[in-house]
Amino acid sequence: MFTIPCFNPDNQPEFLPMSREEMNALGWPQLDILLISGDAYVDHPAFGPALLGRWLLAHGFKVGILSQPDWKSGNLSILQEMGRPRLFAGITAGSMDSMLAHYTAFRKKRKDDAYTPGGQAGARPNRASLVYTNLARQAFPGLPIILGGIEASLRRISHYDFWSDSLRKSILLDSKADLLIYGMGETSLLELAVRADNLERQFPQDYLEGKTPLLKVCKDLKGIAFVGKTEDIPDQLHTLRLPSHQEILDDPKYLLQATIDLERQVHQGYRTAVQETDGRLVLVNPPSQSLSGEEMDRLYSLPFARAAHPAYTQTIPALEMLKTSITSHRGCGGGCSFCSLALHQGRIISSRSENSILEELQGMVQHLPKGRRAKQRGLAVSDIGGPTVNMWGALCEFTPATCTRASCLFPTICPGFRANQKKHVKMLRKARAKPGISQIRISSGLRYDLGMREQEALKAYISEFIGGQLKVAPEHTSDSVLELMRKPARGIFEVFLNNFVRTSRCAAKDQYVVPYLMSGFPGCNDGDMRALGVWLAKRGWRPQQVQCFIPTPGTVATAMYYSRMDPAGNIIYVARTDAERLRQHQILLGKDPLGLAKLARQKKT
Repeated sequence: MFTIPCFNPDNQPEFLPMSREEMNALGWPQLDILLISGDAYVDHPAFGPALLGRWLLAHGFKVGILSQPDWKSGNLSILQEMGRPRLFAGITAGSMDSMLAHYTAFRKKRKDDAYTPGGQAGARPNRASLVYTNLARQAFPGLPIILGGIEASLRRISHYDFWSDSLRKSILLDSKADLLIYGMGETSLLELAVRADNLERQFPQDYLEGKTPLLKVCKDLKGIAFVGKTEDIPDQLHTLRLPSHQEILDDPKYLLQATIDLERQVHQGYRTAVQETDGRLVLVNPPSQSLSGEEMDRLYSLPFARAAHPAYTQTIPALEMLKTSITSHRGCGGGCSFCSLALHQGRIISSRSENSILEELQGMVQHLPKGRRAKQRGLAVSDIGGPTVNMWGALCEFTPATCTRASCLFPTICPGFRANQKKHVKMLRKARAKPGISQIRISSGLRYDLGMREQEALKAYISEFIGGQLKVAPEHTSDSVLELMRKPARGIFEVFLNNFVRTSRCAAKDQYVVPYLMSGFPGCNDGDMRALGVWLAKRGWRPQQVQCFIPTPGTVATAMYYSRMDPAGNIIYVARTDAERLRQHQILLGKDPLGLAKLARQKKT
């Protein structure tokens, strides 16, 4: 049994140290944990290293951050500047998969990176988790290396890699890290740190020399994946056997099975998933317990500077987008097949209390720039939300361990899924009434089918908390494609649109819906795209928020793309070549002569 240290929010520095000089100023002779990140260090709760670093520090661990280290020169002194950490190094590629951060849907190099000073591209390597792990191994021989973050989390078993068009092994096997923490990580990382601390204090010299493996005392830890042995596999009831890497290579349909099984493992929360690769076993333990409301409140009460580290001289675009946003909850019950949330944050909603959100808001007001004009204008809050804004406080009345649904909202809203949207509106109104607040907006996605279950709340969202534009994600209008996406049918979206127009007019507001739309989705053909184009043209819409489907690791849609099958085992059309994908995208953008001609004929009739 390991005792978690008490939470102590005091003695937090303005910024976590990024240099030996800053460590000395804090009186720290040695770090306990070094976090290496592919993002610039922004001390804001929307950025993972800052959130985890302050959480660990509040429990007594000295944490430093190494941001975007130079990997080209091979100069290990950059990693060694703050010294060898006592317990372990944590590696994350950053807030995005590094390949997604670098390349577009058509594999062209991106020209910028929102998580880098000045938006400059190229500050992190391709497959950053692998590169940083290798550098840390060289810089600190024998030191335990822990992988985490979205890139590692979604590559924890065999996965399709779009950028190399190949099936890759678990990132644990490629990186040779000691273990991997998947999901949001606070609970698992803290308990890991406690176990590492106990081990190091008992056997300091052996731990230093790497003779006392940390994994040995962590194999039962929830929320981790590791390379294990047959004796590490639990009893049959608590084991989920995934198709092996070779089985998937031999028959791509098994990637679809493995992905759906892993998605279910995360939601049900009690089994260990096991996958064999070339005679080695990757074990994925059950997910860690989501933070309780009280734990979420404590985490977000920590004194974040809400600014980039002063070492940077250029602005960081992602901070500018998120500076005035507040995270109210985590998780999403939607379970959309193209979204990584089901595998990373899960479908269970963890929400902060109303008081916690209002207190963070008050702290933001106090940090307004000094001056009469700033005070008169007040604080404009860009968002109070999460993955889906109207799921704050949502609860599941059923037992996840016996749930076999892939989504809480599809094909219909589960009767056990409860979201009190009226209470959410009351909280937003209280936030807006706070002194120093000029406006409150909800810019994270609104789930419109859920919204229509509470018309009074939906009316409030539309008339009071939208800054002229509401972002929603219908993604498509073909019901067959929407079914593969696990999204509501087109008719539901059309009812919502009529509701939106009517409510906006009653509120005497000139407001617009900005729909997110997708081309190239598995199961979508050119005819589906032309039908979508016709639907848009009839409404006089020129789509702005459009994207071509990118098969990111770990999602059900990516497995469908790789296997050319739907979850029921039916063969489906998949736009695989760049030419096919580009053609569908051009149709969506209105650059489709055949589709326009068809529309013209319809108008004549």
